[in-house]
Formats: sequence, structure tokens, C-alpha cells
Amino acid sequence: MNLSESPQSAPRWWRRLGWRLLTILWLSLLATVVGVAFRGVVNPATTAFMQERLLYLQTHGQPRARIDYHWVDYSNMAPAMPLAVVASEDQTFPWNHGFDLEAIEKALHHNRVSRHIRGASTITQQTAKNLYLWSGRDYFRKALEAYFTVLVDALWPKQRVLEMYLNTAQFDSNVFGVGAAARHLFGCTPAQLTPAQAALLAAALPSPDRSSVTDPSAYLQRRQAWILDQMQELGPDYLDGIQVSPRH
Repeated sequence: MNLSESPQSAPRWWRRLGWRLLTILWLSLLATVVGVAFRGVVNPATTAFMQERLLYLQTHGQPRARIDYHWVDYSNMAPAMPLAVVASEDQTFPWNHGFDLEAIEKALHHNRVSRHIRGASTITQQTAKNLYLWSGRDYFRKALEAYFTVLVDALWPKQRVLEMYLNTAQFDSNVFGVGAAARHLFGCTPAQLTPAQAALLAAALPSPDRSSVTDPSAYLQRRQAWILDQMQELGPDYLDGIQVSPRH
């Protein structure tokens, strides 16, 4: 120990370190807020989830693998496509604030009594995960997902959330977004998708690696039929009133 140091020097050193760490934390938070706001108006060239998938394919026997993805504006999608994913994934989407508390409570109860894990992620949560995070169920990733979900819900209009989800969701092994999915799986544009095709794409979303849209299993066909019934029950105008400009 340097005898010239006063007894108060160590506490001052810790305070300086604390302020520096706090400054770094606040700057990091500010950067994420600015980044999410920016992504609310600028379309992504890729996402964290796409890059994770590409790395997996290239290190598991497909060194020349590429991600099939191109952006499609919401207005260029068949109305059945957004309705299908809302009917399948998150029927509270038009009015929830990024989380479905009732679904979370039901999932927690189910997971306590069953060996089969049930999720309760909303479309907003899945969008945040697809865009910024990696796969997995660890608590740290879940905490980050919740943080980004709050930002996305606060800074983006509902239509932008749905547009982003439909463009970044994985529909096949290396196929991301409804634009690539429509062309790759059905040979059409997203605007030409029929309700049956949209429902089949939505049915494959929870597990695209195990669900073949071109050769659907009996389960996938039952899921497709259920989604079509839900779409009819919700009605074609179910999403007409979703928010198209940011909240104020």
C-alpha cells in the first residue's frame, strides 16, 4: 500500500468506478432505445436469428448455405397472411402491450404438470427475439427479450410489429420471411397467397425445421384447418383497426 494515499482515496476510487459503470449502462440503454426506434422505420438487411441459423447450417454439413430472404411491405401481402399468424400465434395482438399475461399464467400451470413445455410468447416477443437475440430458454435471454419487447411495443405501431414479424420469421430450413416463403414454397408472390396457403405457413411457424409445408403431415394439416376456422371466426376485418402510427 502506498503510504502517501489517504484513507479516503479507496472509497473515492470505488465511487469513480461506480459512476463510470453507471454511465456505460445508461449509454448502452440509450443505444438500444435509439436502435429499436431506428429499426421501426428502416428495414433490416438481416437479423441476429438469421445469422445464428446461417452459422449452424454452415457448420453442420452445408458450408455453402445461404439465407433466402427479401423484404416485403405489409401492403404487398395478401390480407390472409397477417390474419393467419394472428389467429395461430396471438389473438390478443391487436390490443395487448407486448405480453399476454393470461397466456403466460396458463403456460406456467401447464409446464408445472406436464413434461411438454408450452410457450406463451406474443408476436411482439417473437419479433424482438428474431430481430435481436438468439435461440434458447435461459433466463438472461428471456430478460433481454422482455426488455426489447417493451421497447418494440412502445416505439413501433402495431402494423410495423406484424410487418417485421412476417418478414423475419423462419418458415423453412433457410427460408425467412413471407416473401421468400411464398416464392420458395408456393411459387407465388406474397400478395397471391390464398387463405389455405397462409394458414399452412402459419401452422409451420412454431417448428419450421420439423414441419414440411410442401409435404404436410397429418398434424400440420389439422393445425392448418384449425387456423382456417379461427380466421373465419375472427373475420377478415379483425386487423383493420390495428395501430399504423407510433403511440403518443
